[in-house]
Amino acid sequence: MEAFVSWLNTIVWSPALVYLCLGAGLYFSIRTRFLQVRHVGEMVKLTFKGEKSEAGVSSFQALALSLSGRVGTGNIAGVATAIAFGGPGAVFWMWAVAFLGAGSAYVESTLAQIYKTKHQGQFRGGPAYYIEKGLGIKWYALVFVAATILATGMLLPGVQANSIAVSLETAFGINTSVSGAVMVVVLALIIFGGVKRIVNVAQVVVPFMAVGYILVACVIVFMNIEKLPEAFMLILKSAFALEAAFGGIIGLAISWGVKRGIYSNEAGQGTGPHAAAAAEVSHPAKQGLVQAFSVYIDTLFVCSATAFMMIITGMYNVFDASGKNFIVNKLNGAQPGPGYTQAAVESVFPGFGSGFVAISLLFFAFTTIMAYYYIAETNIAYLNRDKERPWMSFVLKFVFLGVVFYGCVKTAETAWALGDIGVGIMAWVNIIAILFLQKPALLALKDYEKQKKEGKDPVFDPQELGIKNADFWEHEYGKDKKEEVS
Repeated sequence: MEAFVSWLNTIVWSPALVYLCLGAGLYFSIRTRFLQVRHVGEMVKLTFKGEKSEAGVSSFQALALSLSGRVGTGNIAGVATAIAFGGPGAVFWMWAVAFLGAGSAYVESTLAQIYKTKHQGQFRGGPAYYIEKGLGIKWYALVFVAATILATGMLLPGVQANSIAVSLETAFGINTSVSGAVMVVVLALIIFGGVKRIVNVAQVVVPFMAVGYILVACVIVFMNIEKLPEAFMLILKSAFALEAAFGGIIGLAISWGVKRGIYSNEAGQGTGPHAAAAAEVSHPAKQGLVQAFSVYIDTLFVCSATAFMMIITGMYNVFDASGKNFIVNKLNGAQPGPGYTQAAVESVFPGFGSGFVAISLLFFAFTTIMAYYYIAETNIAYLNRDKERPWMSFVLKFVFLGVVFYGCVKTAETAWALGDIGVGIMAWVNIIAILFLQKPALLALKDYEKQKKEGKDPVFDPQELGIKNADFWEHEYGKDKKEEVS
């Protein structure tokens, strides 16, 4: 069984998927005339400017919700793995992926806004919704739904919970059963409170954890400021085989940097659009730009914080092309993972590294678990849009909580692999879909830019742009605004 799952995981996450993600990002960047450069200021402004309603959340809340999924354990362990097998140059290729991935994030998130619906008084949307409404292929949407519920609702929450439980036991001696029980209680209080409670927790915890993590990294960099130029040069030289020590692994630097970048920022994979659809905005392009910025935050800020902590302090190992021998062995043969970050922090603040990594993993993984639930529940809502089946959401909650507790006390590598397969299928289905369905998102961007030039606060009218099946915008948006005014 394990051999088959491993083989299937290799097939799903083959180089073809990596190239598809990268190629789609480059293509959308060109089609949008590199909006990730032209509209950086607008992205930041829109993040903190927006409205919310009974049905929708603010742009900042939607950003926090999507970041809770993007920023996870991969920002710590994933970066270490990229450096270990690709050298410091892998960091540059992670940056490149984030830059191009912003184009994909814009397209998928704008589509989620265009084709969103209102279900039980809440905005819902995502790949399943825009695949059915935009492409008219219901079975294809159901493939995405099945893979998403399996991966985010039943498999990945447990392995994320395990990383929390193990790190707390290692750092503080807390029994995994105790941490599992506490986690289940806290999580139950959040998810039984509905979408708004999930969002309210995310908007407080996500900025706190990201800023706190980056601040610690900044302190470490500042205390080794004389090494910063050298670290930058090492990353750049290693990325292009100009550093003799890493010249033999240039291909690995690219492949590991690209792969880990895609894993981390999730641009194009179909996870971010679920949060994007929840936002209350007057124009879909607004949330598309905000979600493009979230890719920058995940990789250029949080992943870079991890990378610079390791490289500046010299706390990392690098394997050769065989993956068996060391080119660089500064950590006495230590395998890649959170231990690299721990060693980096310990080198500057003795006795602080283990606790810092444990707390970071606690916040990063717990918010990711919250995001998993929201994504799974949104796809349950898709199945319930024509006929209410309350039991489905009820069952999801209890299965989800059970998986989290089980993951704390026992986990298996097979669960990781199965979860990765589910996420990989999501990525295949979503990227192919947005390549075929790109036109409405591109029209929305042109319309947004046109209205901005005219000095207006852009308002979306799908009929004026010839976009069909944007039911909420056609029939409900204007009515909702009138009701709010009255």
